[in-house]
Formats: sequence, C-alpha cells, structure tokens
Amino acid sequence: MEPLRTIKFNTTTDQKLDKVALALGRSKRLVFVQMVDYFHRNKKDPTDLNDDLLKNSLSKSHKTYMGFIKSQEDLLLIPIKQGVDKMIGNQRDIVKFFNEQVLGANKTLLKNQQQMLDKSAESDKVIKLVFQRMEVADQLKAKFLQILNGYIKSREELGSFKGREKEELAELTRKQVENI
Repeated sequence: MEPLRTIKFNTTTDQKLDKVALALGRSKRLVFVQMVDYFHRNKKDPTDLNDDLLKNSLSKSHKTYMGFIKSQEDLLLIPIKQGVDKMIGNQRDIVKFFNEQVLGANKTLLKNQQQMLDKSAESDKVIKLVFQRMEVADQLKAKFLQILNGYIKSREELGSFKGREKEELAELTRKQVENI
C-alpha cells in the first residue's frame, strides 16, 4: 500500500466537498480520488467551464445517433408506413365494396321480403273471401234443399187430381227459391 499524502484547503472548499460527497453517497477521500482520475483520464482543465471537448464529443455522438435514426427511418419506418397506408387503402376498398354489394343486396332482399308479405296478405284476404262465399253457397244449398223437400212433400200430399193446387204449390216454390 502506498503511503498517504495530505492536502490542505480552506473551510469553504471543505464544505463544498462535504456536500458533493454526501450527494454522491461516498466518502470525501473517494470523491477526491475519483475527481483526480476523471481529470487525468479526460485531460480536462478544471478551470475550463465551457468544456469544448465535452461539447464536441456530445455533438459527435448526437450526429451519429441522428444518422442511425435516419438510416432506420429509410430502412424500416418509411416502408412500414407505406405498407400500412396500402393496407388502409385496401381496407377502405373492402368496406366500400361491402357497403355497395352486400348492403345493397340486403336492401333488395328486404324489399323482396316485404313484397312477399304484401302478396301473402292479399292472398289471405282472397282466401277468406272465397271461404265466406263457400259458406254462403252451403247455406243457400241447405235452404234450397229445404224448399225442395217441402215442395216434394206437399206435392205428394196433394195427390194426382188437384192440378190447380199443384200449380200454386209450384209457383210458391219458385218464389221461395227466388227469395234466397
């Protein structure tokens, strides 16, 4: 181990070194050794507050970083953006086709279904009307049969000698049939 050396400085500098060491969480001796190593390695002058070497180094690093970003932009980002734009355009075309074709077909289908419902309702009305007329015809047949049976029965009761009464009976039956 090397022998230790002593360095003297004023109280203000000691207070500043205490604050730096406390902020960094290190001992004053360690902070001092690290400062000396820093200035030795970087060949910096502690009185140079502008530190042009650091500025140049940062500027060079910034240019390198920006060059990397530009190359990545050309290699990756621009082609990706172009691909995404093309995909979005294709999706718009698909949506447009869907709206024109599928929705148009659905509208036509709904219109045709409505027409079928309307025709079905008309058919129902016609069927009901036919059914009502069939009921009326059945009622008419029943009344006619009743009149005919009454005529036949009355004619048989009159016998074969009463011509005038038979004629009156036939006339009455005709009127009854006309009144149906």
